Amino acid sequence: MNAADPPASAAQERLVRTAARALGRHGLVHAYGHCSLRLDAGRFLVGPSRPPGLVAPGAACRVVRLDGVLPDDVLPEVRIHREIYRLRPDVNGVARVQPPKLMSLSVLGRTPVARHGFGSYFHPQPPLWDDPLLVRSDPQAVELARRLGAARAIVMRGNGAVLAGDSLQMAVVLAWYLEDAARVELDCLSTGVDALAFTPQQSGARAIWTGGLLERMWDYLTHGDPEAVAAPAPAG
Repeated sequence: MNAADPPASAAQERLVRTAARALGRHGLVHAYGHCSLRLDAGRFLVGPSRPPGLVAPGAACRVVRLDGVLPDDVLPEVRIHREIYRLRPDVNGVARVQPPKLMSLSVLGRTPVARHGFGSYFHPQPPLWDDPLLVRSDPQAVELARRLGAARAIVMRGNGAVLAGDSLQMAVVLAWYLEDAARVELDCLSTGVDALAFTPQQSGARAIWTGGLLERMWDYLTHGDPEAVAAPAPAG
C-alpha cells in the first residue's frame, strides 16, 4: 500500500471476513478459495491467506493495488481478482470458489444451463475456462478475465469458479446460486431426458434482486456469524 493511500475501514475488513466464513460454512470453498472487495478505482481488499472458513474475527486483511505486481504475502490466484477489477469497473466483489457439484459438472466440459430460477442469473450459461491448471501467472489471469467478459461467473474446468458481483455480498450469493444450478444440471443429465431451459425473456424476468432476494440469501448464508453485516440493496 502506498503511504498516501487510506487504509481499509474496520467495516470493510469485517465484510471480507464475514464473506469468507460464509463461503466456508456452506461448502462453497474448503482449504482453498478467497474473496475480495473493491475499495476504490485503484485498490481492493482480500481476505487472509488461509482457509476461508477458518478466518478469525478481527484477522487482518490485505490491500492490493491494481497497478504493479502482486504482493508476495497474497495468494497467487488473487491476481484473478486484480484483472477482473481492472477490466470490469462494475464489479465490486469477487469470490473464488470450489463448489463440489460444479466441480463435477466442469470435468464433463459443461457449465450450468439456465433451467431454474437461480440458474437464470447466468443466462444462457457461464463461460468455461478450459484449463485445469492453477492460475499462477499474470497472462493466465488476464486471459481468464477476458474470457469472463460481462458474465457474472466463469467456470474453471476441474478447478471451481470465479464470481463477479456488484458487491461482495452479491458475489457470495451468486456462488450459492451457481452451485445450485450445477446440482440441477447434473440431476437433469442423470435422467437422459432433454431438460427444459429458460428463454432469454424468462431469464430476464427472473434474474432480479427486488423483494429483498439478495438480502435474504445473504442473511441465510451469514446467520450466526460473529461479525455478520447487512447486505446493501442492489442498484436498480
